Amino acid sequence: MTGLAQFEIVEGDGGSALVLTGPYLVSTIGSIDDDLRSMDGGVATIDLSGVSEIDTVGAWLACTLATEHDAEITGASSRAQRLLDAISGLGGEEKLGAPRLPFWSRVPDAMGEKIFNARSGIIGVISFLGALLISAGSLIRNPRRFRTVALFRQMELVGVSALPIIGLMSFLIGIVIAQQGAVQLAQFGAETLTINLVGRITLRELGVLMTAIMVAGRSGSAFAAEIGTMKLTEEIDAMRTIGISPMEALVIPRILAAVLMMPLLGFYASCMAIIGGAVIGDTMLGIPFWTFLSRIQEVVPTYDLWVGLVKAPVFGLIVALAGCYNGMQVKGNSEEVGKRTTLSVVAAIFAVIVLDAFFAVFFTEIGWA
Repeated sequence: MTGLAQFEIVEGDGGSALVLTGPYLVSTIGSIDDDLRSMDGGVATIDLSGVSEIDTVGAWLACTLATEHDAEITGASSRAQRLLDAISGLGGEEKLGAPRLPFWSRVPDAMGEKIFNARSGIIGVISFLGALLISAGSLIRNPRRFRTVALFRQMELVGVSALPIIGLMSFLIGIVIAQQGAVQLAQFGAETLTINLVGRITLRELGVLMTAIMVAGRSGSAFAAEIGTMKLTEEIDAMRTIGISPMEALVIPRILAAVLMMPLLGFYASCMAIIGGAVIGDTMLGIPFWTFLSRIQEVVPTYDLWVGLVKAPVFGLIVALAGCYNGMQVKGNSEEVGKRTTLSVVAAIFAVIVLDAFFAVFFTEIGWA
């Protein structure tokens, strides 16, 4: 007895017999498993009379071999027979998978679930806005509780820290608009109208819109991640315990910072885009740099500037609300922080583009076209 599982093929009158000997346990059959599965030819019987010990894995191996070779198991002890009876009929190659409903049933179920989740989301947004209004009213009645330091800190993060990236982005956008516009206008001999194109489209639309998208990806995501992490680590619960309102301390300073800084960032972005267009006008179109800038004042109506400035705080409000709301909804685990951060950016950009379309129609109807 070597203490290892062994096997032997014995030829007889009734056909070949596979004789198993030794302990057939999970710790002993590993060395012969490949040899058993690669046997050439069939066997009529599998003899277990020489097996000293057997467990579920050994019994499962014997049943698998019997199924593959259509053989009969003989010589099993009472313990081995109980194990064989318990796992008989279980093959090793079954395909396991979760039950799947038919297509015509899955689609309505998925649509119903999304509608129900949308209902829950609407209720959550309304509750958040209600809490925000209550906190704002409380601060108006008690202005000493307003956190001025937090407001200026958020204004620095949202506005001042964003100047380099927004300036570079807007400058490059102005270059692209001027270059592509000049190429198309050259077909009609109207290259000088590039000044009108750059000035009006940046002050009225792209300057504020691209700034809002950048703020949503930069600051809106930061709002959601910061507040979500605080919610996950129970810092917000601790604030409530010591009598500090999270809406007053965390949400309102961030919303005010975004609303106040967006008009400044939007105007700054428009100016940088115009400078980028002036650079292209000087290098490609033969329009002197300062002439380009002076012509902007003549060809761009004043209301184009007001259109951008009116839209900017609304966009800032939407971005900040999306970030703070999704941050306050984080619960469960750290994966939720990533999901809510992504959702805040997507929701903010979608809402900004929809509102921009609404503003475009509105200002056209009132004559600011």
